[in-house]
Amino acid sequence: MAVYTEISDEELTDFVARYDIGTLQSAKGIAEGVENSNFLLHTTKSPFILTLYEKRTSESDLPFFLGLMEHLAAHGLSCPVPVHARDGSVLHRLADRPAAMVTFLEGMDVKRPQAAHCGQVGMALAQMHEAGADFSMTRPNALSVEGWSALADQAGARADTVSEGLGTLIADELELMASRWPKDLPRGVIHADLFPDNVFFIGGELSGLIDFYFACTDAYAYDIAICLNAWCFEADDSFNVTKGRALLSGYNKVRSLEEEEAQALPLLARGASLRFLLTRLVDWLDGPQDALVKPKDPREYLKRLRFHQHAVSAADYGYGG
Repeated sequence: MAVYTEISDEELTDFVARYDIGTLQSAKGIAEGVENSNFLLHTTKSPFILTLYEKRTSESDLPFFLGLMEHLAAHGLSCPVPVHARDGSVLHRLADRPAAMVTFLEGMDVKRPQAAHCGQVGMALAQMHEAGADFSMTRPNALSVEGWSALADQAGARADTVSEGLGTLIADELELMASRWPKDLPRGVIHADLFPDNVFFIGGELSGLIDFYFACTDAYAYDIAICLNAWCFEADDSFNVTKGRALLSGYNKVRSLEEEEAQALPLLARGASLRFLLTRLVDWLDGPQDALVKPKDPREYLKRLRFHQHAVSAADYGYGG
């Protein structure tokens, strides 16, 4: 989340009037994140989140994202829910951008996740997978293995300015992933971006998941691999096997991993680290110098990738079957 597009007071007041949500009292831009412009609105009825979808979010994908949130909430997952305007629609335009309003989710993200947080995240991820199993819409994962070569090409030889030999390492990893990436694992709707800033807690208890704008149809185990990367490494980039064990155990309490999923975890975690290394690398090299949001250092995921290169089984991540 961030603010890239400014809205005038008159535009915002007129927009809120489309909804039966009371009178606008205040609006504040939300600084976190990198994809869209977000505002916290307070009305006489309740707080809401207004999102303006920027150019990196395809307008054609929005019915999938918004429909998914409604579906997941209807199936018991705690997440923001799109608000219908008086005419029944959830998607509009504001400041020449697609725009939607969603309910406000109480809670805060954790800056230093502990094993107990990881266990709850594993359970919530499995609950999402189960809740989305009968969602009728699908969306290909544009940031899976088929899309990584284009990112590598965009970085090109400049990759070595970030870390010596990075270009060669990326090329080798892409070749390995193309030949070994699993094709037949159980699949369905995945979050694909469940980092700590997209999970809220209240008093140590998970209160809900947010930011479904990378959600897509892909292997469930790949979503787990993304979470292992996002939640289970320490500040010194060492893998915390206790956190990994908690996350995987929490997941298994809701949806049991199949044997082929567990066997694929090292490769999937390796691929997930490459994916975030590449997207961070491109943002690092090509992001505007005056951007309000500082790009994240891709070398963090280079260090994680090196760990996964030496993992031989799911046991390296704390999985005990």
